[in-house]
Amino acid sequence: MSQQASRRDRLVAFRRELHRKPETAWTEFWTTARIVEELREVGVDHLYVGREAMDPDLRMSVPAGEELDVAWDRARNAGADPELLEAMRGGYTGCLAVLERGEGPTVALRVDIDGLPQREAEEGDHAPAGEGFRSEHEGQMHACGHDAHATFGLGVVEAVKESGFSGTLKVFFQPAEEVVGGGRAMAESGHLDDVDYLLAAHVGLDFPSGEVVAGMDGFLAVTQLRVDFDGHPAHAGKHPEEGYNAVQAMATAVQNLYGIPRHLDGATRINAGRVGGGTASNIVPEHAFIEMEARGETTELRDYVLERAESVLEGAATSHGCEASWEVVGEAPSATSDEELVDVVAEVAGGVRGVDSVRRRGDLGGSEDATYLMQYVQDNGGAATYVGIGTDHPGGHHTATFDVDEDSLEVGVDTLTGTILRLSERA
Repeated sequence: MSQQASRRDRLVAFRRELHRKPETAWTEFWTTARIVEELREVGVDHLYVGREAMDPDLRMSVPAGEELDVAWDRARNAGADPELLEAMRGGYTGCLAVLERGEGPTVALRVDIDGLPQREAEEGDHAPAGEGFRSEHEGQMHACGHDAHATFGLGVVEAVKESGFSGTLKVFFQPAEEVVGGGRAMAESGHLDDVDYLLAAHVGLDFPSGEVVAGMDGFLAVTQLRVDFDGHPAHAGKHPEEGYNAVQAMATAVQNLYGIPRHLDGATRINAGRVGGGTASNIVPEHAFIEMEARGETTELRDYVLERAESVLEGAATSHGCEASWEVVGEAPSATSDEELVDVVAEVAGGVRGVDSVRRRGDLGGSEDATYLMQYVQDNGGAATYVGIGTDHPGGHHTATFDVDEDSLEVGVDTLTGTILRLSERA
């Protein structure tokens, strides 16, 4: 970000640059390289990229090698640093920036950086299309504001470096949030072991521009599964009795999954989001699949749904002479924002220019793998909160017309920076 332009202009320009080149989970090669380039320009004490920033064995929902290779080549052709690309080959994206400024607490900020497999609107009244920063990667889009989140992270590093901060700041630029696949790998990297306070942030969430939510709650614990049913093929006309129909087993499972009882202790969710199977109309299908998820208001409620779901899957397979197998492809626990940090964020936000309303608490109503990092810090005796930075967005999250009010960029940077500075004053 050019130091000669105004801060707002620099934040907007960087956010728009990221918006033009969205990259989905574990393919954030160009995005990571661009963030690293800016962090080097700002100057940090330590910079960890890819494997260095995570436990590489804990990545979830990593795409197939061909998809990774296509994205890697695209980033190379776009001018990403070849040395950084080599370090990230195989989908080891994301980075961690560290500032060390003497005695004081260790404060961490987590921001996510991935886009979605969503085609962006082309209409002229959609600002990115009308103002020339629509996605150049057809079929991919920053439809949830992670381009703004990465901009928050960079702006905070720059602002804290120029301040009187005392202590250590760690900013995690996390990949693969949209598939709840990157949080655990960063949480269990070892880099959180000394963290006293953790902040995470999200733009929008149906809160308007000028509003800050000091502590989001209502995180639904989630487990995403890939389920495979295997039966036996046969000629559907001549010898149907010789077949074991995997599609029938899958269809039975889908119907029965939605029959899992609700629970007295809180909200639960189940969804079979993608299904398929079979090869031809005259072949008894030998294979079928479900891509599904189970959610719960607490981790325990998620586990209840998941246990029931596994029984349903096994029963459906057995009833049709098939076998079912599954693997976890994404997962995140629930979490709660700590009151002591909610107090600090609320107090700081009340004095930030552009903020006209501060809420202490808000309800996310979905899932987020920042909860892995929050829970890790809390389990080690630290405190964590998830901050909502309101923004007017013309389309809902994960839709083709989503966009952010760019005035929210400075609000986010100032709220997060002010909170970090306030925390650094604590003994």
